[in-house]
Amino acid sequence: MEEFGRNLASGAVGRLAIGYVEGAVHAGLVAGMLRQFRRERPQLHLSLMSLRSAAQLEGLRQRTLDLGLVYSPPPADYPEIASVLVRREPLVLAIPEGDALTAVADISPHHLDGRTWITVVRQPADTNRGQFLAACIEAGFVPDIAYETADPLTSLGLVSAGLGLATVQESLRSAAPPGVVFRDLPWFKRSVAIYLAWRRQDKRAVIGDLRKAVGQ
Repeated sequence: MEEFGRNLASGAVGRLAIGYVEGAVHAGLVAGMLRQFRRERPQLHLSLMSLRSAAQLEGLRQRTLDLGLVYSPPPADYPEIASVLVRREPLVLAIPEGDALTAVADISPHHLDGRTWITVVRQPADTNRGQFLAACIEAGFVPDIAYETADPLTSLGLVSAGLGLATVQESLRSAAPPGVVFRDLPWFKRSVAIYLAWRRQDKRAVIGDLRKAVGQ
């Protein structure tokens, strides 16, 4: 019983709640963390929850989550939450197979001006559409956003159907359906950043081990 108590206090046994955004799954961070951690702590039960970044940060404050994989670091008024950048991926251009752009070796902003686009808008209050538009205008082109989807995999499906162009995080190249061609856009400033967040005062060894597992 004494040994069980020590294991429970350190996190060797028990339950942990981990939140994540879909970009962390696409980047392989969630699977990589679980694969390593299951080998080292088979008695620990992990509860995984797909949540928006804001909901995860609030969950950490309310102690309903132990760790979070989020798109942005906690704001200044969340001093009790620490975070570290664990992955940053560039966005790549997804083009329908057979589109004239597939023959262009180096795609420039003028090639994209006025083209039909597909973008991700997860909820009515999502700021992704506005941020995407601002980045496009800064780069020197104005997209014609004709379709809004709930996730990037759906966007790739529409690209495959020949309905328009889209940008997705680089790790989604391998998940694309047939009929999609990718091109790098080194001049496009948008990227997908994933941060690991936790409570500063949580000194359990298991939290430190999970942070190391995600960072590797």
